[in-house]
Amino acid sequence: MQKQMEFEDIYRFFRDPPPTYLNKELAVCYIMAVLLRGDSYGTELIEYLEKKFPGYRLSDTVLYNALKFLEETETITGYWKKLEGRGRPRRMYQIRPEAYERAEELAGFWEEYIAKE
Repeated sequence: MQKQMEFEDIYRFFRDPPPTYLNKELAVCYIMAVLLRGDSYGTELIEYLEKKFPGYRLSDTVLYNALKFLEETETITGYWKKLEGRGRPRRMYQIRPEAYERAEELAGFWEEYIAKE
């Protein structure tokens, strides 16, 4: 049985709104913004978003679909790297040199989007 809504539920929602999940389009732009700062891997991309932009979340599914899209379009490339203090090697991602102009444009979309919030 569903709980009856009360006014306190409305106040609670606006005091502490639930996070907004990025769609694939936003995820692509966010990934470009992060990779312009340096190589990264999937879990790090998710954790950085939650730390730097606490009102946003990125699901594994959307993240890996966005990364797959970027690899298939030859915008980024992936490589394996063993990181200090981590067990298994991580799949690191970096922007391909010929895709920097596009990456900067897409990162700009992300910056504009979050500036409006």
